[in-house]
Amino acid sequence: TSFMNPAPGPPLRRAGPRHFQRQHALLDAALAEYRRPNVVLILADDLDVAIGGMIPLNKTKRLIGDAGISFTNTFVASPLCCPSRASILTGKYPHNHHVINNTLEGNCSSQAWQKSEEPGAFPALLQEHGYQTFFAGKYLNEYGASEAGGVEHVPPGWDYWFALEKNSKYYNYTLSVNGRPEKHGQNYSEDYLTDVLDKHWLIRQAKTPMSNSSVKFLDDAFRKRWRTLLSVDDLVEKVVKKLESTGELDNTYIIFTSDNGYHTGQFSLPMDKRQLYEFDIRVPLLVRGPDVKPNQTCQMLVANVDLGPTILDIARYNVSKTQMDGMSFLPLMNGNRGNGTWRTDILVEYEGEGQNITDPSCPLLGPGVSECFPDCVCEDSYNNTYACVRTMSPSGNLQYCEFDDSEVFVEVYNLTADPFQLNNIAKSIDQEVLEKMNHRLMMLQSCSGASCRTPGVYDSGYKFDPRMMFGSHSLRRRKLRQALK
Repeated sequence: TSFMNPAPGPPLRRAGPRHFQRQHALLDAALAEYRRPNVVLILADDLDVAIGGMIPLNKTKRLIGDAGISFTNTFVASPLCCPSRASILTGKYPHNHHVINNTLEGNCSSQAWQKSEEPGAFPALLQEHGYQTFFAGKYLNEYGASEAGGVEHVPPGWDYWFALEKNSKYYNYTLSVNGRPEKHGQNYSEDYLTDVLDKHWLIRQAKTPMSNSSVKFLDDAFRKRWRTLLSVDDLVEKVVKKLESTGELDNTYIIFTSDNGYHTGQFSLPMDKRQLYEFDIRVPLLVRGPDVKPNQTCQMLVANVDLGPTILDIARYNVSKTQMDGMSFLPLMNGNRGNGTWRTDILVEYEGEGQNITDPSCPLLGPGVSECFPDCVCEDSYNNTYACVRTMSPSGNLQYCEFDDSEVFVEVYNLTADPFQLNNIAKSIDQEVLEKMNHRLMMLQSCSGASCRTPGVYDSGYKFDPRMMFGSHSLRRRKLRQALK
């Protein structure tokens, strides 16, 4: 995805010697405004950080990370493609953009999404602001569905549109080229797309240890993922070289990130995302650009709902005019680390998917599960619906999660003492901390815009009123107390 400056106009002329200094200053200011920076957003699909996803990307790390800033604590608002990508486009948490899974019924590229969210997404705002826009690759998983306008639908805000019909495919795919279908085959040189109880019950049902055949299958899948990433690495190099050859590199922000993480065998789950753990919600974020000093590392907490506000901020668009939940991290890139005012928590939300019929691979589990593998290990279920507060501050590195199920199951992890999230401390953590985290979660689940950026539990400005625990959420709270006894 790229966003370029408006086309050049007539040359500006300098004034005579008498007013040279004043006119020169005015000219520099005008040129600075005239030469607004370009932005290139490169979004990988399912690229993790926790299990080594960045290891093959040496060129990407050298050309973007080493040349700019690497954010080491970046998370997604939802660990699934369509809700996560919707958060990137809108700058909103899922409970505000209402995309809950990868189906049309879950609002993924549905007509309702097209009507309510696409007009206010950051590409449309950039285009209104005078930017020329270009898109190529995967948009949303159900984009191109006939029930939602087919590939003829081009979302508002894009001058050039080369979007993949539906989900990721490397060969034998269809592109929407500015609203016209273009089919591709399987010729590598012409068609390869990159050149173009501690745990919840769903985790407990996984078989441990895994069978030898499952381990062999996952090892092979892991190798193939890394081989595919080499093509991503080559793509990044081509983009950087093209910008350099056109003289635009020094005036361009390049942002590299992913829509969600991934797992291949962690907690004996085969391969997918969707879970609340670090391997599925933590993603890479590398940025280079004007005024971004090289070889920086930033540990501040950043989320993918921040990408839209940041890109708009780079384009000098007034982000306060939007309804976005995220916040611009442009000040962090320019060396202003917030002086203690940066956020300390974010919200992660996911709504589970389950089939109404029994999966043939898992007849014993009955209906309500999905994404099942032949050895009867299922990656998702209708009650794999959860919300989490991910907190990161000098005083606490915690994750607090509640499931929307009959148990109101709770998982809490101290990531400092337990970075691999092996020990759920929900029943041993201090009760006051537990209640504050529950209160914060309820606030974030109902937040919108600026209210999503209020102080977290470990911020000095945080306010906790225990009486709020027994208002409209009293039933939920009583269930929570019972579950933790």
